[in-house]
Amino acid sequence: MRAAIFGFVGGAAWLHQQADLPAHPWAALAVVVLGSALVLGLSLAGDPADTRDAPNAAWRRNWWLGLARAAVRAACVGVLGGLLGFYWAAALAQRALEPQLAKADEGGDFIVVGTIDNLPYVFDGGLRFNFAVESAEPAQLPPKIALSWYANTRAPSVAASASAQEQAAVPQVLPGERWRLKVRLQRPHGNANPYGFDYELWLLEQGVRATGYVRYEGKNEKLDSFVFTPMNAVERARAALRGKIQRALEGRPYAGVIVALAIGDQRGIPQSDWQIFNRTGISHLISISGLHITMIAGMVALLATWLWRRSFFVRGAALPLILPAQKLGAAVGMTAALIYVALAGFGIPAQRTLYMLSVIAAALWLDRLTSITHVLALAAGITVLFDPWAVMWPGFWLSFGAVGVILYASVGRPERHSSKRPQIPGEPVGPHANRAIPLTRRDRLLRGLRGAAVTQYAVTIGLVPLSMLLFAQISVISPLANTFAIPLVSLLVTPLALAGSVLPDPLGVPLLLLAHELVRGLAAALTWCSARPFAVWSAPVPAGWMFAWALAGTLWMLAPRGWPMRWLGAATWYPLLAAQPTSPPPGELRVIAFDVGQGMALLLETASHRLLYDTGPYYSPGANGGNRVIAPYLRARGINRLDGIIVTHGDADHSGGALSVMESVKADWMLSSLSERHPIAQAAPNHRHCVAGQRWSWDGVSFEILHPTAESYGIPSLKPNARGCTLMVRAGGNGVLLPADIEAAQEAELVARAGPQLRAEVLLAPHHGSGTSSTHAFLQAVQPQHAIFQLGYRNRYRHPRADVVERYRRIDTSIYRTDDAGAIEFKLGLNITVTKYRQYHARYWYGK
Repeated sequence: MRAAIFGFVGGAAWLHQQADLPAHPWAALAVVVLGSALVLGLSLAGDPADTRDAPNAAWRRNWWLGLARAAVRAACVGVLGGLLGFYWAAALAQRALEPQLAKADEGGDFIVVGTIDNLPYVFDGGLRFNFAVESAEPAQLPPKIALSWYANTRAPSVAASASAQEQAAVPQVLPGERWRLKVRLQRPHGNANPYGFDYELWLLEQGVRATGYVRYEGKNEKLDSFVFTPMNAVERARAALRGKIQRALEGRPYAGVIVALAIGDQRGIPQSDWQIFNRTGISHLISISGLHITMIAGMVALLATWLWRRSFFVRGAALPLILPAQKLGAAVGMTAALIYVALAGFGIPAQRTLYMLSVIAAALWLDRLTSITHVLALAAGITVLFDPWAVMWPGFWLSFGAVGVILYASVGRPERHSSKRPQIPGEPVGPHANRAIPLTRRDRLLRGLRGAAVTQYAVTIGLVPLSMLLFAQISVISPLANTFAIPLVSLLVTPLALAGSVLPDPLGVPLLLLAHELVRGLAAALTWCSARPFAVWSAPVPAGWMFAWALAGTLWMLAPRGWPMRWLGAATWYPLLAAQPTSPPPGELRVIAFDVGQGMALLLETASHRLLYDTGPYYSPGANGGNRVIAPYLRARGINRLDGIIVTHGDADHSGGALSVMESVKADWMLSSLSERHPIAQAAPNHRHCVAGQRWSWDGVSFEILHPTAESYGIPSLKPNARGCTLMVRAGGNGVLLPADIEAAQEAELVARAGPQLRAEVLLAPHHGSGTSSTHAFLQAVQPQHAIFQLGYRNRYRHPRADVVERYRRIDTSIYRTDDAGAIEFKLGLNITVTKYRQYHARYWYGK
């Protein structure tokens, strides 16, 4: 059974690596199911009688043949399981992709009636929520859409009506409410970058097949206060608990952590706090984790069992004779776990724990013994059965990986010390000679501490290869941080947060305040740990062979005592931890234009140097191109230092991620056209203005600033675009021209001043292809073979302009758009090669 389940999980994971779904997945699934049933029937019918008790049985002489047959049988079962997983995931994916917004309807306005489908996320200036569509005009829509409702930035006049004044603010919405809204929609689309978060896949998993925003034109009104469904009831309860916690902890910095521990909503935790939690390796605690669910379920089960055994519920009745207390405790504990998991929003760690507890409870009720490995395998199989996309997220592998490591390192291992009474020399052997000595409270405490230490050691060591594969870093200080964080959060903060959120205010508010102060103290300790220079070890995401080699060595290290030279397993980590970022050969240049939406950000690499040109846009409080796109890419590549950063000008679509980038990696210097009083300039190391004529050379690649001139900084009337830092890079006889957001006047100035120096094979389209740039004279001077347009999908500026694109086509320029191709990589040397992320990383959900 375990081989079939592991194959099922692997098959689902393989499906999500495909560029297209297989044809007719439901029919193929039916064929595989029938074939599996036939093979299983034949296998059971053909099994020979068990003759292991017969003397001189054949299996004793040919044990290796039996072992080989078992291995082949397990492999065949695994393959069948893989086919089932592959076609099951394909069938669900096809069904999920079917409800789709028509391409022609993108950008159109709709009147929709439906209900608020989840717990809304409130941010500065608006909120976001999922909307279950009941009816729509003028066309049919997918059943679930994701909406943003922004505050009306157009301030009403003094003479405006009261209703118009009310519309200027975003109303409060609650799960389960029915609304009529006017919305503008588009098909699911997200930024596509190497090592980046796949927003389109996440939307598909959520069942969301269109996104958009609420329009203020029209009558947006609430029709019903609550529409009952089980999920609406759960989400309304979560909203009530979150509201109570936020009111009790208003203005306090770690209210979001208390909300996360109580109902699993982590969206209120700032990015700066997440950075500390990740660096110290305790982020698994800042949610409703498996540990918390098991603890709550166990406490409730023990209480119910204790009361049932004493017939507390019905005086004078022998309740355990009607139903065994263990079964009653299992049922009550499972109910508590289900409620807690529902409050958590059914996250992957919560699902895994719920399914494991369900299997154990079912085995208890059915009076069946079950292996812990069977429980783990069944939990993984059920998770993928209900949610085949779960295998695409780190939480799935970390959750099951951690439990698997603990089982491997503990189950079946003998205790170091025996609890039996020692034999006294000369004492006669009697019936009580080997009776166990009851453990003292001190012994139990020491044994518990030793078990906790072994578990922490096993998890810390066992997850190193997986952490490097998923995050390209490991927290070295994690064992120390978890030593005090796990008991504090699990035994004190979480129970206080839960009790405080459900008890009446006179009792609940003090408990919430106490929980918050404990988190504040924990955060102070974690901040100190995170600031240590050795807190985190980072290296590039390992190749497949590195991961497999390190995993084998890790299993060797965690083998039972007596296994030969277990310490040698650590040597397998060397390729994993000592890897260095890849670089182009000397004299060549690699340029990656990130897909950051409506903004600019490019990384330029030579053999031993790296330069970041612009840092992407500002998205929302705590989210920008720096921490959402650039920093994850640099971390996955193992790049922790930049030689330089150029921030071309102060517009938010170019400088929005600068501070986040500088928090993530070190930089030697920065060039910009910003004022020295600008926060970015003040935070930057060795900041200087970019001025025409600045030149340098790295590894045979030349760099030169062409614009702006030094005199332009004395003209206060110039717009920021007019002083955009323009960079020319030449490698192997080919050039790349990066002109930021300069417009027609600056283009004419460059043509007059630089002339033939502007010739370049690759051009970053000025100002994202707006109508104020890319003049005919400028393009004739540059004569680009390739043009990069960095822009957002269906951006409100309507970039690039059709007439501008036509100018490029007239001179036979190949056009690459990040909103269509994702991140675009150029390699320049004697030749030029181009790679588009959405092409080489094609997935079935892209553009579907």
